[in-house]
Amino acid sequence: MSTPWILAVDLGNGGPKVGAVASDGEILATAFRPTAVEIGQDGTATQDADDWWRQLVHATREVLAAAAPEAGALRAVALTGQWGSTVPVDGRGRPVGSVLLWADTRGERYLRGIVGGPVNVSGFAPHKVLPFVRATGGAPSPSGADPTGHEQVLRHELPEVYGRARYLLEPVDYLGMRLTGRAAATPSSMILSWLTDNRLGAPARYLPSLVRRAGRDSSRLPPLLATGSVLGSVLPGVADELGIRPVPVVCGIPDLHAAVLASGTVEPYETHYAVSTTAWFSARVPFKKTDVLHSIATVPGLDPHHPVIANNHETGGSALQWLREQIVAPDDGLLGGGSGIGAAGAAPQAAAPTYDDLTRLAATVAPGSEGVIFTPWLAGERSPVEDKLLRAAFLNLSLRTERATLVRAVLEGVAYNARWLFERYEKFLGRRVGSVRIIGGGARSPLWNQIHSDVLGRRIEVVADPANAQLRGVALWARIALGELTLAEVPGLVPVAATHHPEPAARREYERIYQEYQRLYKRLAPVSRRLNSPVTRGAAGSRAASR
Repeated sequence: MSTPWILAVDLGNGGPKVGAVASDGEILATAFRPTAVEIGQDGTATQDADDWWRQLVHATREVLAAAAPEAGALRAVALTGQWGSTVPVDGRGRPVGSVLLWADTRGERYLRGIVGGPVNVSGFAPHKVLPFVRATGGAPSPSGADPTGHEQVLRHELPEVYGRARYLLEPVDYLGMRLTGRAAATPSSMILSWLTDNRLGAPARYLPSLVRRAGRDSSRLPPLLATGSVLGSVLPGVADELGIRPVPVVCGIPDLHAAVLASGTVEPYETHYAVSTTAWFSARVPFKKTDVLHSIATVPGLDPHHPVIANNHETGGSALQWLREQIVAPDDGLLGGGSGIGAAGAAPQAAAPTYDDLTRLAATVAPGSEGVIFTPWLAGERSPVEDKLLRAAFLNLSLRTERATLVRAVLEGVAYNARWLFERYEKFLGRRVGSVRIIGGGARSPLWNQIHSDVLGRRIEVVADPANAQLRGVALWARIALGELTLAEVPGLVPVAATHHPEPAARREYERIYQEYQRLYKRLAPVSRRLNSPVTRGAAGSRAASR
């Protein structure tokens, strides 16, 4: 293959996905390697960053073997993935402790003193958070599920790890340091720290006053570069380990940003919806704005003058993954249960029952799932409400309820939750959205795409190969950073493979059920708080869960 190509890496919660992406965006080969998550009753949510790296190396070599690309044509390495997680590393970029994930809430008790107070709104004391909001657009979470909470946990509960940590890095910045040996971050990768000057046109810089307010150690913050900078070249020894030659590495961007390019929605206000492990709506916009009450804000974007909108459902496509791995049993012709699915690790995606098997089963049930409702709050919620104690539920089950109904209810529940956020998103945007471009693993299902169209009441456009769209997006971003491509040229490299329009009969049924769904948070949240508060949920425990 003589065509220049990009080695693209998407580090999701489930593990690293690696792709060889041609200069025109064609995905030549991909490989995925799963990694485990440790989930504890005390709010622990951790992963092993060394395992991330080992699996990335395996996946890279697998891609090289499958695509057989010419080593000399490799142009650069591009990085995207999860954000709001913390990797403690030494001066060489090697992990000195577990990764504290975006879902780790052990820092909640420490955040009460940083952003809380006797007079508060959703846990935020106005006089404490306004300095953050004015400059950055957001503030550390009262739940502790962000880098500010993570640093407090490391300092107070894991002092040996904290003492060995030279830097506390975001996942994409950790990978960048492993590849190049250089510690650095960008305003886009540091979003959930809320420490950078995010005003329109502002240079890349930390604000010392906010660093102090957040109780952060400035010496452990990585130096800042502008988003789109070239971090450096792959170290020779690392290049040998991966099986590539030393090439430039572009500073990593969160999956939030890669999704803009992956969907081709680069014009201001053009909206996309990502259904990955989590789910979100976003667009590039020419303004800075924050909705604290619903956890929606503009954050540093791909350039200094056009932020992107940030919000997040904590459970998106992982709701179906949870159903497959934890609930599904072989009593209706679909194999499973004994194939390795479960808390200790997921079965390979090709093992039965596959996601295609499950969605085919769901298609045998009429829209509305006979009134069965699923609330997909398996990991609490962030937008449009910040509530880490919230939990999922099936409602309105009967003796008639079978597995097919449960599967469809999960698909519909994620769509109802999307509409709950979408209504707030449109108000934040200040205009009606006529169509939504969809990407992510969840967008592989035509049934799920149609359900989203019916529930949202909007046209849904599905990009080609949506499950690998983030690899295409971050590869195109690398070309932009290297000066080979402009943002305006990206839409021409992102084909739309299918379009879905709302079906009137299904729309009416979903409208009826959604009226019930939108009342459920206020009814169920008090129950979740009583059952899951630190006082009542008992002693801590943990287990491995594949995501």
